[in-house]
Amino acid sequence: MVRSIRPEEHAELGELAVRVYRQVLASDLETYAEVLRDAEGRLATGCEVLVAHDDGRVVGGVTYVPGPGPYAQLVDDDEAEIRMLVVDPASQGRGIGTALVQACIVRGEAAGKRSLVLGTMPVMVAAQQLYLRLGFVRRPERDSHIPGGAPLWCYSLPLDRATTNSRVGTRSPT
Repeated sequence: MVRSIRPEEHAELGELAVRVYRQVLASDLETYAEVLRDAEGRLATGCEVLVAHDDGRVVGGVTYVPGPGPYAQLVDDDEAEIRMLVVDPASQGRGIGTALVQACIVRGEAAGKRSLVLGTMPVMVAAQQLYLRLGFVRRPERDSHIPGGAPLWCYSLPLDRATTNSRVGTRSPT
């Protein structure tokens, strides 16, 4: 089940995000851990934070960035962006990441966005496979770097009603 985060879940999602990013990046994350924990801060800037639940536990989350702003990394004016997608390692392989990304696709299409973009790092191979499976295309001309110099690879997905409906079904935003 994917839905908007509730205040009592902020800390749970934050700790999950830090744990997953530490495992994938094999680093201490320095100050980025505080960004990952700050669901309230993302919400305050107009982002939407979504969570996936299983048996009353938060098993995944993602931040939907509706356009340019403090949490946008790669987005243009007529695009939306996905940030901080995480799935609990014990729950991976069950379609949770797909459901979270699909919820963002539906939101972007409903908002009339031209495309949905995201940044991922070269070591995030499983995430890249998910994005490609959902129709995202690598956009190396839009690549960037995160603070500290690590590469941030750009992927984008064109959004229009026909392709979105065939990709994710004709559901309304969850």
